[in-house]
Amino acid sequence: MTGRECLFLRVSEWDAFLGRKFRGAVEFAWVGVPVYLAAGRCNNRLPVRACVCSRVCLQVSTGLVPSVAQTAVLNLDVMVLVPEDRRAAAPLGYEVVKNEERRHTVTTMDTDGPESTVVLNFLSKLGLKNFYPNKLTLQSHLEVNKHNTYDETVESLEKIPWCFLRKLLKINAECRNCTQLSIYEEEEKEEEENNDLFDLDLYTADGWATDNKVNPLDVIVALFLCADSFLRQEMALKMSMCQFAVPLLLPYGNKSQCTLMLWALRDIVKEWRPHDLSESRGFVEKSIVQANMPLYSFVRLKNCSLSKSQCLNHVLNLGQNFHNIFTHRDMKGGAVTKTLATGLVEICWYLPSGTENLDIFPEPVAFTNLRGEICESLAQFKFLFEVSTATYVFLDKVEENEHKILTSLQDVKSKLFLVVNRKEGNDREDMMSVKTMVKELDLLNSSVKIKDPRVNLAEFSEKLCGSMKKPMSTGTNTVTIERMFDKATELGLSVDESKTHNQEKAAEEIVKGIGMGIPDYKKQQLPLQGENWKILSQLEMEECRMKKCSDHGLEQYKSQLQAEKEKIRNEQRKHKVSRDMESFIEHLSGGDKERRNFFLKWMKLKLNAHLESAIQLFLMRNKLKEQCNKNEKDVKLIAELDQALLDSSLGIEHYMREMALIYEFSIRSSTKTAGEISCLPAIAAEMLLDGYPFELLDGDASNIPERWVTAVLMELHKKVGGKSRLLVLTVLGVQSTGKSTLLNTMFGVQFPVSSGRCTRGAYMLLLKVGEDMQSDMDCDFIVLIDTEGLKSPRLAQLEDSYEHDNQLATFVIGLSEVTIINVSMENSTEMKDILQIATHAFLRMKEIGKKPVCHIVHQNVAAVSAHAKNITERTQLLDQLNEMTQIAAEMEKQPHIKAFTDVLDYDIDKNNWNIPGLWHGTPPMAAVNTGYSEAVANFKNNFLEKVKGDRRNEYSQIPEFLKWMSSLWKAVKFENFIFSFRNTLVANAYDNLCKEFNQWGWEFKRAILKYQDAAVLEINNTDNESELQHLSDLVKLKKSEVSKEIEAQQTLMKNKLQDYYKRRNIHVHLIEKYKTEFFNSIISSANEIQHSVNKNLDCVFELRRSSKEAQEIHRKHRQMIEEQVMKLLHDCKGSTLSDEELKDEFEKMWTKTTENVMSLKEQNISENIIKQCKESFHNHKINEDFQNIGDLQEIGKCAFEARTEHIKHAKTWNFFSKNDIKRELQRSADNITESCERFVHDTVKTNTDYHESFTKDLLDKVDKALACSKNHNIKFEIDLKLHICGIASREFLKMHKKFLSDNDPKTQLEKYKTQYLSDFLDLYRQRDHCQRKATEFVQSCIKPAVEEYINRSLGVDIVDEILTSGHSAHYSSRSFFQYNIQKELLQQEDFNSFVKYIGKYEIYVKDWIFHHIVQKMSENKTLYNLKNKSLQVIVHKITEALEQASKGEDGILLPDNTESINELMKNMRKYLLKDISISVEAEKSTLFQIQSTCHPFTNSLKISIDGLEKQLQEEFPTSEKIMKTLNKLPVKPQDELFKRIFGCGQQCPFCKVPCEAGGKEHRQHHAAVHRPQGLGEYRNIDTQELVEVLCTTDVYGQQTFRNTDTKWEPHPYKDYTTYYPNWRIPPDPTIEASDYWKYVLNKYNDRFAQEYKAKPAVVPEAWKRITKEQALKGLKDAFNMK
Repeated sequence: MTGRECLFLRVSEWDAFLGRKFRGAVEFAWVGVPVYLAAGRCNNRLPVRACVCSRVCLQVSTGLVPSVAQTAVLNLDVMVLVPEDRRAAAPLGYEVVKNEERRHTVTTMDTDGPESTVVLNFLSKLGLKNFYPNKLTLQSHLEVNKHNTYDETVESLEKIPWCFLRKLLKINAECRNCTQLSIYEEEEKEEEENNDLFDLDLYTADGWATDNKVNPLDVIVALFLCADSFLRQEMALKMSMCQFAVPLLLPYGNKSQCTLMLWALRDIVKEWRPHDLSESRGFVEKSIVQANMPLYSFVRLKNCSLSKSQCLNHVLNLGQNFHNIFTHRDMKGGAVTKTLATGLVEICWYLPSGTENLDIFPEPVAFTNLRGEICESLAQFKFLFEVSTATYVFLDKVEENEHKILTSLQDVKSKLFLVVNRKEGNDREDMMSVKTMVKELDLLNSSVKIKDPRVNLAEFSEKLCGSMKKPMSTGTNTVTIERMFDKATELGLSVDESKTHNQEKAAEEIVKGIGMGIPDYKKQQLPLQGENWKILSQLEMEECRMKKCSDHGLEQYKSQLQAEKEKIRNEQRKHKVSRDMESFIEHLSGGDKERRNFFLKWMKLKLNAHLESAIQLFLMRNKLKEQCNKNEKDVKLIAELDQALLDSSLGIEHYMREMALIYEFSIRSSTKTAGEISCLPAIAAEMLLDGYPFELLDGDASNIPERWVTAVLMELHKKVGGKSRLLVLTVLGVQSTGKSTLLNTMFGVQFPVSSGRCTRGAYMLLLKVGEDMQSDMDCDFIVLIDTEGLKSPRLAQLEDSYEHDNQLATFVIGLSEVTIINVSMENSTEMKDILQIATHAFLRMKEIGKKPVCHIVHQNVAAVSAHAKNITERTQLLDQLNEMTQIAAEMEKQPHIKAFTDVLDYDIDKNNWNIPGLWHGTPPMAAVNTGYSEAVANFKNNFLEKVKGDRRNEYSQIPEFLKWMSSLWKAVKFENFIFSFRNTLVANAYDNLCKEFNQWGWEFKRAILKYQDAAVLEINNTDNESELQHLSDLVKLKKSEVSKEIEAQQTLMKNKLQDYYKRRNIHVHLIEKYKTEFFNSIISSANEIQHSVNKNLDCVFELRRSSKEAQEIHRKHRQMIEEQVMKLLHDCKGSTLSDEELKDEFEKMWTKTTENVMSLKEQNISENIIKQCKESFHNHKINEDFQNIGDLQEIGKCAFEARTEHIKHAKTWNFFSKNDIKRELQRSADNITESCERFVHDTVKTNTDYHESFTKDLLDKVDKALACSKNHNIKFEIDLKLHICGIASREFLKMHKKFLSDNDPKTQLEKYKTQYLSDFLDLYRQRDHCQRKATEFVQSCIKPAVEEYINRSLGVDIVDEILTSGHSAHYSSRSFFQYNIQKELLQQEDFNSFVKYIGKYEIYVKDWIFHHIVQKMSENKTLYNLKNKSLQVIVHKITEALEQASKGEDGILLPDNTESINELMKNMRKYLLKDISISVEAEKSTLFQIQSTCHPFTNSLKISIDGLEKQLQEEFPTSEKIMKTLNKLPVKPQDELFKRIFGCGQQCPFCKVPCEAGGKEHRQHHAAVHRPQGLGEYRNIDTQELVEVLCTTDVYGQQTFRNTDTKWEPHPYKDYTTYYPNWRIPPDPTIEASDYWKYVLNKYNDRFAQEYKAKPAVVPEAWKRITKEQALKGLKDAFNMK
């Protein structure tokens, strides 16, 4: 068609529009070509404007010769003309005219046109064309997106099918009412109000315009045409649940073509109770396509005024609440002309409930309904007549062609019934046509039912019903839908499951062996999930709980369990893949997804058929039910019946479980290679993505095949490109309270709800979140977890049922972000039990930082006002929850928790949901209650909105989910959940916080050290002539300033912590409970830093005060020396003396002048220390003990010895107890003494004067160590402190004397003797000494200040270097430090190092850090580089200061005279005041009698400063050893790093492992790996053998311990918190986690026994096989190292 051509549209019924006004302003146009409308047959063609657009498919012939015309289908946007008052004519015909020549008419009323035209026209109208044929999938409707989730107003035809489908999948029976546009309903109401109600034109026009209305049946047919096989099944199932008739024969555009919907109906399973089972209360559960029952078909002739659909509805609703099973003309949209549905055959079933008064029929009956007249759908009619028990033909009269059809039928006498509607005024001719046909067919009077106009439809339906019942009582032909396959094929109808024949055959081949009996079949074909798998699961559980341990040791028992497990695993590995499993895996492995889905569906159908037909299952269920209902229950028989039922259950999940175990145990077969086995997880991952449930927890064995689950989910993670954030939702509740139905209704999924389902456990199902909601919900998938019912009637009698429920609830709640507690209001006792179980689980989750959202759904609450009326009930519920929380908290040892709201965020109004009952009426004929569907949809939308609104949660990716699940399951297997929970995600989150926290702590400390340095420098730079009061005030001011800076830094650190907890994707919610501890640690650190700064400033003040005296003496003697030098110079001026003579004269003068120089006064160190020691005892009466101590200097020269008199309440202990306590006290005393000696030696190395704070810190250290010992008395404390103070007094005295010696005035003067001699000689000879003076000034004044500057910053620089180097990870957290230090111990294999590490942990760590720093500083000139870096900085500052100092305030150089040198020095000190401290006395001494002028002296200083830089760079490598350098630094890097990783210093009370908790103010101590208790010197009292059992084993066993804390009374290990409440000792995460210390004990067993003066431990044989490599691997696993 060229651009000059036009397209014309002729309206054949133009008269209907004459005189009308048209709305709209849309031009008629098609691809730029004008479209004109021709009025009637006239030639005047006018441009048309219109308002409503409808997509119409026009078929245009374009060939020149009609016989060979080519046909093109053109999709045109046709503007349908609608008059303003909407009173249009009947549907119009459209005529296309091309260039006014060739014409071809296509009318929308044409029902005889080609299939593609009718179908595509209608599908285009509904926006479904792109989905035809069979392109609409179930999976696309399971996606959680805005389109599938939220109800939309139906404003266009395109939205109708989606609205219908959305509501249908939610089992909302109102879905049929959304087939009309809501906008036009409102307009029609408005026009009704505005128009003349008595205008006959309104009702006599050719009809209402129906272009924007569709018949519900057309929508259903359209959707079935577009749906794939599996969506068809789901639609049919949901329609059946809504008690809608479902398609049996689906027509296409040509009504003679149709498909038998056998496949679509196969998923429908129904339950009913025939009257012959009423007494036994039995029931039948069967697939509807296999159910054998009478089939009654209802059809009509062309002339029929009686609605057969309405009549059927009345028949099926007798005695029931009325429900429109079949759509009819009096329903919404039912009167709209059908486009696609003519020829549709629908089917429904009547199913008895077993109640004679309610049931219409005693047996199940099927009813079909053919839409349209039989002449239009002859193939359907013939098929129905062939397969039906009876066919009811509705008619008013019989036309000739209809007469021919009916009389051609065979066997009509017994199968054909006529239903004649005799209307008032019926033509006699009409009735004669009927009578003639009856006679010709030889029908009995009972086969003709005539509806008299005086009888209403309800009465007639009852009469009709009676005619159906009569033959049923005498026996009648029955039929199954499954058997219709052959008849359909014979009559030329297609069958929808024809293409699935190969998959059906494959499934049949697999399940045919079930005939031998399901238990035997499973043993033969599914052997891996048999008894061995269950025993292995029990062994793993026993390994965690140790309930059956006999008298032999726990570790020996654990090794025995390990051996048994390995034996079973080996037995499992010996199995070959069975024939049926090979076939099953082969059909799953095919690349065609559709074939796989058909195969799985056939497997399910075949297995269900076997289960339905298994009479023994029915008998066992009944017997179990009888036993559970008895007053005196036979628990053993119940358990046996329960196990028999499990053994007799078989579903796809069992085959999938076997496949999982094949992978778990890496089973191979003759045909399956390792590579093929490794592909199995990918298959399961694809199935998960396709919407199949995946078994997480095998409920039969109570175990998780973790290797399999991990592999499958990681494959899934890969398939979705790493975008796998999961929001997990689970439903918990009593069995048969509608948990699965709730999930199915909420999300349109297919969790099994069959009453015969026996499989237990937890299943997950994956729902993709659409792109339009991913950002709002912050997740990529919603994971639904469905579980077996808690408090299962058949399990409730078993003694471990409560424990089983607790495990399951804890596991699924632990996995979930959202938990729905589903409770039924009818049974308050069961509700209370479920809430009790859930409360325990929530409480446990709170302890580990998981905060699931909880919704409580109350089922079967029907009243409209229930929510308002139930305020009292809801309050009572909250009271119950609080009560249960208190009970659970007490059981979980958390008495501080008093209310349910203490456990999780729960709002009694917003988290409570009332859901009405599922069924409307009496099952099995009840439809799903619309109120149920609406309430569930409202709940779902609210839940999604809350998810979008709550941005606190961060959803795990699959790798994190797997780690969480693995750790959670390990925890669940231990009885004491809270203390056994060890989760790698929690550990990693905690460790990451510790790393960050440590870094913030160092930044805090570094900032304060910088302030402290500045303060110290300012104090040291004060004028020597300042009063002490001024100095004291300055110290107070500096303390105040530093205090403010500490407060600011503390706030900054708190903000960092607060911000850290706001971060996403780092699992901070898991460590929420530690938040307060870390905040407290910040406060504690701030207080500690404040104390340290105050102490240091006090020390500086004391040293400044004590040095002030020495400096004053030095100043006086300096002045005296200078006077004598000048006097000597004056005396010698008149004579000529040689240099030697001048030196002799100077020596005499020097000796005479300095002979009376005073020395500094020595303090009484011992007296000061004793005073401090006494004060440390506070109010204790200890004066008597201190009266006869003698000389403190003589105390502590021998080793301290613990004696009996040191034992608290010594008389109450027996001999053996006293020895144990003495040994313990001796060990404590030795450790405390050694630690204190190191503190004293480190203090002495600082080269400062003694200060009483040193003794106070020492005694505080002793007090802190003694606080951990409980069995000593005051005598022990006094003796130990005196012993340590005696050692300290000797060392502090040496320190003091050295300080006095170094600062002695005479000694200080001697330093300048050579300089004064040089000055004397130069002055005498009148030599230029400018350069010498500059050099002496630099060496005496600048160099010490520069060295002090370098040392002052060196400590901080070394720490920064260590923390930013390749070794930074060593100090990142305490757990990482422990890992590295233990790894090094293992590699060195030095027994003495192990002993020191275990027994003297603090000392070992300090030594290790010190040597590590020395090693690091020795590498690559690291220390040199750090020193040189500081040197460069300070030299640059000095050079700049000199440059500035050489100028006056006006920027001009100082005058070049001698006096200006003093100004130069003054300026330099001012500019360097904040960097270095230049000694005033040294300056005056070196510049004594300088003769140079300012400018030359300044230049000489520059030369000397350059020389100083080179001199120091040369001295760095040859300076004192690194160790000595580290010890004399004001900030010791070894101490800072020790504080960073040492923590609280507490050790496990049993095995002495150090605490690894972060911060300092943690409530509980914990460690990643504990040790055999013998390494902590624990021994068996009777045998004196070292204890080989790990405390992590004992704390969940039945063993007891006794020690001094228990007063030697036996106490259960599992209740160790009674005595050690601050310790958390979880069981080992794996048996391999403790391999490290097992290896160490085994390797050095004899040497440890010798060291501890005990007998060697009796170690299990398994320990002797642990290699060094295994020990290292166990260490890595325990500390979560990659």
